[in-house]
Amino acid sequence: MAVKYRLTKKKIIGGIYEGVLAASGKGLPTPALEMIHQGNVVGEVTVAPLGEDGDSWQVRADIPMDLLVDGVQTFLFVFAGKADILDRFSLITGDPVEDDIRGEIDLLRAELDMLKRAFRRHCIETMR
Repeated sequence: MAVKYRLTKKKIIGGIYEGVLAASGKGLPTPALEMIHQGNVVGEVTVAPLGEDGDSWQVRADIPMDLLVDGVQTFLFVFAGKADILDRFSLITGDPVEDDIRGEIDLLRAELDMLKRAFRRHCIETMR
């Protein structure tokens, strides 16, 4: 039976990614991970055991500041020398991206709030 791994992001703070890597088996050696950006290995990834069971590790990775440029930057975590993606995250910097779905959702929410207020005002005026 093949061991399955799962990397879960906990937070990104101060330019450092923190997560937990969990394995389906016990007594496993500490794996080596890499952070990939645009096909290149970037940053420094440290993997430290959590407990003594050999089934979970704390993962920390420094996000290189020179890669924080306008637009969307996507980072991937893989086992060293492998291609299977364990986790990914994206950072958006600079001017808002017009096609960004989050911007569209914020705009729709604002318009919906405006329509709700207008509808409530209309209902109050017509009930008088």
